[in-house]
Amino acid sequence: MEEIIAAIATPQGRGGVAVVRLSGEGALPLARKMFSRKGEFVPNTLYVGEIDCGAFYDHGMCVWFRAPKSFTGEEVVEFHCHGGVEIARGVLSQALSLGARLAERGEFTKRAFLNGKLSLSAAEGMADMIDAESQAQVRAGYSLYTEKLTKEGKRLQDLLTTCLAGIDADLDYPEEDLQADTAAEVLQKLQEVEGALQALLKQYRAGRKIKSGVSAVLCGKPNAGKSSLFNALLGYDRSIVTDIPGTTRDTVEGTLEIQGVRFNLIDTAGLREGTDTVEREGIRRAELAVKNADLILWLKEDGVAQADSELPPDTPVITVGAKCDLAKKKGCDVLVSSVTGEGLDELKELMYERGFGRESDVFVLEERHYRAASDAYEAVLRAERSVRDGLPAELYAEEVHAAWVALGAFSGETASEAVISEIFEKFCVGK
Repeated sequence: MEEIIAAIATPQGRGGVAVVRLSGEGALPLARKMFSRKGEFVPNTLYVGEIDCGAFYDHGMCVWFRAPKSFTGEEVVEFHCHGGVEIARGVLSQALSLGARLAERGEFTKRAFLNGKLSLSAAEGMADMIDAESQAQVRAGYSLYTEKLTKEGKRLQDLLTTCLAGIDADLDYPEEDLQADTAAEVLQKLQEVEGALQALLKQYRAGRKIKSGVSAVLCGKPNAGKSSLFNALLGYDRSIVTDIPGTTRDTVEGTLEIQGVRFNLIDTAGLREGTDTVEREGIRRAELAVKNADLILWLKEDGVAQADSELPPDTPVITVGAKCDLAKKKGCDVLVSSVTGEGLDELKELMYERGFGRESDVFVLEERHYRAASDAYEAVLRAERSVRDGLPAELYAEEVHAAWVALGAFSGETASEAVISEIFEKFCVGK
């Protein structure tokens, strides 16, 4: 018999309601020993009554989910008691004394995965939603949780399975002399898989930005208005602003959300030749921030050209004409005034467009997903080369199968036990 596990499923502390969850065969008979209702229990129905907490009683509710129609796929019972540390602990302690075992980190979700209720990627999406620090991260996590990445992986696996079936038919019936036709069909399907994997790999950069935020660096010559614009974008005074050039000596950071995506703003020292040790160090840090940026906001001054050597060639740049309340600068993507707020909304739209782009239905958020897609992509390319070179079908069949196995990592179908355990250990107890 599967052990009954139990844990507090809500954060500990004062609150309106706390939830204690039990899962496993025999969860309902155990729970009935703690609950005052004596009549029939109908699944998915909340019943009101007294909960025996061992040393005391609480007036709360109990609900039973019959297997397999539950989160874990097992028999599940939840007690909804009054919020507070001791009440929830009392309910849990009584369940443990009656034979339940304290759940390990992520064990409820792991059982759901093992019982086929969700894929490994869906479990990771759930964790991303719980840990989300921006609306975009919630949306991306929900995309994973609703199996969009898993479905795409299975679609590509099906194409590869068709390839393998055709290859096997050739190998089993060589007298039919179908190899040339089969090779052409295999190549066509491999190219379709290649294109889909390329699209997934491109989404990893967007996924990384969703999880970590878009690094947006404000740079330019001293006294260009960087710190004023930095404060205006944040909506509060974070950087010191004076009329003295070179006021900012170190990088200053702050965050804001644009259309649900977190942007990590970095204000930097003016780019110029430093006159003392402290200033040179500030400029060095500014140059490092620019080098590592996802997006650069270059504050342009009239008569000062943007030096290509100062900015990374592959990083998107927005040329900003600051202080437009005093003078309109030429050759800029957007004109803004940190004093009046003119142009700030337009600047934010540009930041979102050039720094992030647009959200996709399918995201590659985790490095594990990226490695799986990359391994599958490389295997598909090797298979294509073998087909074009006219090599024996047995050789490129191995590469096709390798790509199939790599894609199985999305769902967890081909993931190792070590990887599975590592993922669920990231969850809290009770989830």
